[in-house]
Parts: sequence; structure tokens; C-alpha cells
Amino acid sequence: MSVNSSHDPIGVAVVGAGYWGPNLVRNFQASTDFRLRWLCDLDVSRAERVLGGYSTVQATKDLAAVLADDTVQAVAIATPAGTHLEVAMSALRAGKHVLVEKPLAASSAQGRALVAEAERRGLSLMCDHTYCYTPAVLRIRELLHNGELGELQYLDSVRINLGLVQRDIDVMWDLAPHDLSILDFILPPGVAPVAVAAHGADRIGAGRACVAYLTLRLNTGAIAHIHVNWLSPVKIRTTIIGGSKRTLVWDDLNPSQRLSIFDRGVDVASTEELGDEQRRDMLVSYRSGDMVAPALTEREALRTMVEEYARSIRSGTPALTDGRSGLRVIAILEAASRSLADGGRLVELVEWTEA
Repeated sequence: MSVNSSHDPIGVAVVGAGYWGPNLVRNFQASTDFRLRWLCDLDVSRAERVLGGYSTVQATKDLAAVLADDTVQAVAIATPAGTHLEVAMSALRAGKHVLVEKPLAASSAQGRALVAEAERRGLSLMCDHTYCYTPAVLRIRELLHNGELGELQYLDSVRINLGLVQRDIDVMWDLAPHDLSILDFILPPGVAPVAVAAHGADRIGAGRACVAYLTLRLNTGAIAHIHVNWLSPVKIRTTIIGGSKRTLVWDDLNPSQRLSIFDRGVDVASTEELGDEQRRDMLVSYRSGDMVAPALTEREALRTMVEEYARSIRSGTPALTDGRSGLRVIAILEAASRSLADGGRLVELVEWTEA
């Protein structure tokens, strides 16, 4: 569905008034790119409470009425993952651009169906990978893409806390989507995971993994490692990205210094004329330079995400976290689950290249 003018607000409806829906409502209301028309939820009274005094926005439980409204060009879906296929497919078939809260769908097969439908109709399908739009991650993407860190050598991410043990999913499906979506977002063009191995443990009898480690091999020979844990008494959100030129440390729980860039590392001189192992050792040197902490402008990630949704709709080009990025994340999680069930076997990521 096209927008009449590049300056006209885009009519948008939010579906789902539970945990995440109110955040979307607030940001769409604050955006000059959008005009919120509807908030749809099976519990109309809950939707009305979320809207408060916004009398111009209609609350309803009738999704069909929302999708039949010609003033609605875009839909944002914040319903349980199991409903994403049905709701998103209905919106696409009604000619609406679609934003879906992560995960894109409950399986890669469902995700592929949504991507295919959006592409066939020329509509924007975007996945709300919110972390990707934080100032820190946007800067990391920039540093990797412009080569300031050099070639990626490794990524090590830790996302642990004393968390709520989920009833229907394990710790990988609960926490790792954040790190996998960030990995997909920041990798330079031409760099991609090709295989994953996963190990996990359930030592409290929860019936699903409460601690897990994912190891991803990249097509360049680099490695990415992700640690997720529901059982840690301390909360840690740290990622280390090692490049051939510099190493970056991202501490998401340190608002005064989220990013630190170290000009420190290991250099290996040319080995063309080496004659023995002792000479080889002599050509390894350690670099110890300065540490720089880039200044970041604090800005709500959802605000930036909403702006990217508008840009994608108006330009007719894919969003930075489009449907295919959501599909790639699901493909890794499914492969990791197969690896976990098979004792940590390395599973190739065929779906990644197809996504």
C-alpha cells in the first residue's frame, strides 16, 4: 500500500496491548512519520487503558475492521509468537506494511512464508529487533562496516542473569535471539555464520536448558560465542569484539561508558621466510596502545526503529532488520536446537544463505 505523499503521516495500527504494545503505541504517537489509528486487542478494556486520553485512536478487538480501514497503511504486531503468522499474513494480504515483534514467526517455514508474501506484494516486512537500534549497536555496526576494527577475528557475548524460567522455551530461545539479531546486524557484507554448535544444561530439573553456550563458525574462519544463562546471581550484558586492528568491549550495563575501544592485540609478521619454530615465535609481537571510549548520544532504540520503519515504507527498500534478518535468526536457533539435542554436534547453516 503506497503512501500518498512523502510528507503525509503513515496511518498505523498496533495489534496487541500487552507487554510490548504500549511501548509501540507511545513511540508511534510521538512520531511525526505516523498517525496511530487503531489499537487492537482481544481485551478492549486493556487497549483503552493503554490509550488513556488519546481520543482520536480507536480501540477494538476486531482485527478485520482494522485491516479493512483504508487509512491504515501499516500494522505493528505485538502478539504472542504463535500468532505472528496468522496476524501478519492477514495484514500483508490486506495490503498493509508489517512490523513484527521478535521472533518473526514460530518457525523458519512460517518465516519464509511471510517473507515470500511481502516480497510478492511489494510490501515492507520488518522485524522489531530493538537492540539493533540502540546507539551502542549502531556504532558497533559502523565501526565494523568501515573497517576501523579491522577484520573480525572473534565475538564473545555474555547475557546472563537470575531470570524467569520460561514454561514453553529454553534459555536459548529466550535470550539468544537478542545476540543473534545483533550479530546479523553488525557483520560486514560478505561475512556470515556457516555452522553452529550448542551445549546446554538443566541442573534444576526445569525440563529445558537453563544454561547454554552457542558457538558459531563464520565463513571467514572467525568465531562467535554466545553464553546465555537463567541461573546467574549477577546480571552481565557484555560483548567483546576482536578485530585485526582494535578490540571493542560493549558493557550494556555501564551507561557512562558502554563502549571501550582498545588499540591492543597480537601482531604476527610475515612468515614467508621462516626457517624454524623459534624464528616463528620471534615474529609474534604484542601491541599495547590507547583505550578510547566513544561518546554516545542516549536515545530510545524504539524511536530509531520506528524511524527506520517509516524510511522503509516511504522508500520501498528493505529495513535494516527486514523479514529476512528475522528469518536468519530463527534459522540459527533451529539449527542450535538440533545441535543441543544431538550432544553439541556442529550443524551447518544452510538456511542462513537461503534466507
